[in-house]
Amino acid sequence: MTEEVLEEGKEVKRQIKIDPKELIMKIVFIIAAAVFIAAVITICVFIFVQAFPALKEIGLFNFLFGDEWYPTNETNPRFGIAPMIVGSIYITGGALIIGVPIGFLTAVFMARYCPKPIYKVMKPITNILAGIPSIVYGYFGLMVLVPFVRETFGGDGMSILTASIVLGIMILPTIISVSENAIRAVPKSYYEGAVALGATKERAIFRTEVPAAKSGIVTSIILGLGRVIGETMAVVMICGNQARFPDEITDGVRTLTANIVLEMSYAQPGSLHEGALIATAAVLFVFILIITLLVALIRKKSK
Repeated sequence: MTEEVLEEGKEVKRQIKIDPKELIMKIVFIIAAAVFIAAVITICVFIFVQAFPALKEIGLFNFLFGDEWYPTNETNPRFGIAPMIVGSIYITGGALIIGVPIGFLTAVFMARYCPKPIYKVMKPITNILAGIPSIVYGYFGLMVLVPFVRETFGGDGMSILTASIVLGIMILPTIISVSENAIRAVPKSYYEGAVALGATKERAIFRTEVPAAKSGIVTSIILGLGRVIGETMAVVMICGNQARFPDEITDGVRTLTANIVLEMSYAQPGSLHEGALIATAAVLFVFILIITLLVALIRKKSK
């Protein structure tokens, strides 16, 4: 009996053949994954290897906490990016203050309140907003918001406030789309159970469904945060590009990304100036890495 079973097993193995298409696709997937991993590792190694000599010469503490940036001073060049870090934080915070409440409430409206005819209009508009190039946002801010801020709040208009408004608009599609999907993914039984217990529609949504979708909503905010920190062209056009600590939201600032874009074109190859700009990119890379890790932790906690 045992011999017959073994023979039948051998016959089954002979009949099983590996599909050539499946094998080819497995190889293609492995190659694609390997190329992706190699690209990420190459970028990381390049940035940190190129930044290390400059950080060693300048000093990590002086580089991160120095308050003066004068790379062209021949006698005593100074490379302190603290004003750029503060400028990036101010603009990022302002963009989140403007974009998060609007994006979140819009997502709730589209997921639970929006009539179908209006939803058919709002959804494509959200997608279009996500596809607009950042240079267009910057031009809009330069031609419309800069004069408005100048006349209404004072200053020259190129300021933290202007950049925060533009970036707050730019992150709306990310926050709206991800938050809406997270709210729609909540089982209907949550809402129905809350209503059955006597809750109003608003309480059922904001006290039951929204907390259940918290991980997705927080993820949308962090993704928006990542876009704000990494944004370059729109910020360069409207933030004022002044490497100093601001006193008011109507003051101009310079962000880490703007600092790299503005000065990389005339930095001498192999100079300390170029090394300091690459080190600035390394600091920005670390910020983005921290944001990515936060997203991963939130998703892991949600699971």
